[in-house]
Amino acid sequence: MLSDKVLENLPQEIRRRLEPYVEAVQLMTATNNAKVLKSMAPSGLRGLILQRGKQGVPTKMPSHHEVYFDWTYPNDQPEMRELYTRAKEQQWNGEDLPWHIDVDPENPEKPIIPRQFMDFEALRSSGIRLTDLEERRLNSSVASWMLSQFLHGEQGALFAAAQVTEAVQFFDGKLYGATQVVDEGRHVEVFHRYLDTKMNKLYQINDNLFVIIDALIQDSRWDVKFLGMQIMVEGLALGAFGTMYQMTNEPMLKQLLKMVIQDEARHVHYGVLALRDHFRQELSDSERREREDWAFEVAILMRNRFLSFEVYEEWFEHKLTRKEWARFVTDSPGFSIFRQVMFKRLVPNLREIGLLSERIKPHYERAGLMKYADGASATQLSGDQMIAELDAA
Repeated sequence: MLSDKVLENLPQEIRRRLEPYVEAVQLMTATNNAKVLKSMAPSGLRGLILQRGKQGVPTKMPSHHEVYFDWTYPNDQPEMRELYTRAKEQQWNGEDLPWHIDVDPENPEKPIIPRQFMDFEALRSSGIRLTDLEERRLNSSVASWMLSQFLHGEQGALFAAAQVTEAVQFFDGKLYGATQVVDEGRHVEVFHRYLDTKMNKLYQINDNLFVIIDALIQDSRWDVKFLGMQIMVEGLALGAFGTMYQMTNEPMLKQLLKMVIQDEARHVHYGVLALRDHFRQELSDSERREREDWAFEVAILMRNRFLSFEVYEEWFEHKLTRKEWARFVTDSPGFSIFRQVMFKRLVPNLREIGLLSERIKPHYERAGLMKYADGASATQLSGDQMIAELDAA
């Protein structure tokens, strides 16, 4: 594989073309688990190399899971039944959000994300000087990109929730899963409406996010679908939604995120309940190791998703290298906070379901993620408590 030093010595245009392929190989080999590589590599090829999510046509993914029927209709999971009751009581209508509010994405008085979200001084030190209006437009682009990825993730969650409802082996889990399908449909509705009518801009799906959705939709194992969507994608999304809720001064978006956060807290709680005993008691050691490595691979993909190369390609592709842009994004204050809060929501849930063993911890240490392991898990914070915590911060 080409090293960074070799890449740096290549002509800029050749380097620009090769860098995405080198990144793809590095991502797909984040762990040394052959089973994980075998299950994730086809999705990595489709997402990172072929960029199937950006070809302008509907994407078709084959589904291989078994549908699990239970004709006795048992009341088999009291905690899930209680979650189902809460979900029914907390349903809301996206039409009731304050859509009448006028939103100007470039308004400095009510910014979607704070002005200091991006490190514009670092850009200037790289020789890129933006006017005040250009800085506001770049921030608006970043906000649109983030909301676009939220939307794409919610579409993936909609389909995954439908699959999970079919495949899960707990009947109370099926009842709760039906409410999540409704929730995800509503989230797709409100995020798309906000992007379409308020931001007037929609970015294509990020390649890393596409790989995750492609992998979990096509995996035949019900618990991997749960792990990929309920714990990984939804867990990180919950942190991202909470961070944007705290940061934004745009009242329409703030209300939208408040409602979505309360749903997402239940979704992650559902995943922890479904997987906690299954991973700790029902899997062999080799099966548990594979799930651990799979989760770590997805964590790295999710971390790299926030490098926002779609914004880079629009704004700076011929002014900065991908590596320079990645360093700029990584060091920018807003993205740093996003990473911290996202993994603060994710890593404790991995700990609770038994996928943070002493064997895997060094991987998270090297990735800079173990410092988030001691936070509260999804079973310890409801959506209302999470909103109260965010408002008090």
